[in-house]
Amino acid sequence: MTEPSAEQTAARKKLSTAMAMLLFTSHRLPGVRGYELRRRIGKNYLKVLESLNHRLEPLGLRVRTLFETPGDRQPSEEDYDRARYFITLTDPLSLSEIVAAGWRVDDLAVLATALAVLFSRGGKAPRQDVMELLESKLPKWRVEAAFERFMRRGYLLDLGDGMLAVGWRALAEVDQKELIKAVSSLSTRPEQDKPT
Repeated sequence: MTEPSAEQTAARKKLSTAMAMLLFTSHRLPGVRGYELRRRIGKNYLKVLESLNHRLEPLGLRVRTLFETPGDRQPSEEDYDRARYFITLTDPLSLSEIVAAGWRVDDLAVLATALAVLFSRGGKAPRQDVMELLESKLPKWRVEAAFERFMRRGYLLDLGDGMLAVGWRALAEVDQKELIKAVSSLSTRPEQDKPT
């Protein structure tokens, strides 16, 4: 067996450093900013993340990039430095896997409904509108408790002045088009198919 070269050892060290930075949170939010990766790994941190992505792919994981200001323009080097990087699943979990991970089905319903309303209104809406919709199906205390929990976890954002917005974590983990498609397919089913 041949001894790994100094180059291979350095590359392996950069990969393990990137993995540790992405997995172990030192902040309230998971993941790490690009400038932090640049400081620890070097200027080629994007290539290291690309290599890490190839290694994570067989495990059903990927490195996700969330830019501060999403837009149609090509991101600059500064945008990559300010972006947040973290590891997510490549495929969505099934309902049984989500429940096994400790999520309640009614909490998922609250989150899905709130996000569908927010996404359909451009990312923000009056909190009272979303609350009234949910309170027609669930007790007020359960909706309020779920909102507080999802705000702490970064799925929802309270903008003040009674406005609610999509949080950074929902932008990163939830496929907006799939959620809207799933919700609209529920509301367009024929009357005889709807549960009573």
